[in-house]
Amino acid sequence: MSRMLAGAIGDGAFKVALGAAFAIGSTWLGDLFGVPAWLVVIAGAALLIGGGIEVVYVRRRPMATCLRLMIGYDIGWVVASAVALVVAWQGGTAGGEIGVAYLTVAPLVLAALLVRAAATDVRPPATDVRPSARDTSTV
Repeated sequence: MSRMLAGAIGDGAFKVALGAAFAIGSTWLGDLFGVPAWLVVIAGAALLIGGGIEVVYVRRRPMATCLRLMIGYDIGWVVASAVALVVAWQGGTAGGEIGVAYLTVAPLVLAALLVRAAATDVRPPATDVRPSARDTSTV
C-alpha cells in the first residue's frame, strides 16, 4: 500500500472517528459550539457516512482525483472555520452554525463526488500490447 493511499484511507478514518465523537458528545459539543445537539448529531452522521464512503471508494479512483477532492474539502474546512471564528469574534451567534453546517454538508458532497466519479469511470480492460508469440518450446 502506498503512503498516499494510506493517507487517504486515514483521512476517511479520521472523518469516521470525528463523526462518532460528534454523535457521542452531541450535548457537550452543542453547548461548546452554541448549536442545538440535534444539529451536532446530524453532522456526526454525515461525517460517519462521508468518511465511510471515502474509505471504500478511495481505492476505486485514481489517487490524483481523490487527492484533489480531499484538498478541496480541507480548504473548504479551513475557510468555513475562519469565517466561523470571525463571526464569533465579532460577537455574532452564527459561528457555530457555520462550522457545523460545513461539517454536515461537505462530507456528503465529497462522498457523492467519489461515488459519481467511480460510477462514471469507464476504463477499457487492460490488454497486452505485445503480440502473442508462437510457443517454440515444444517443437
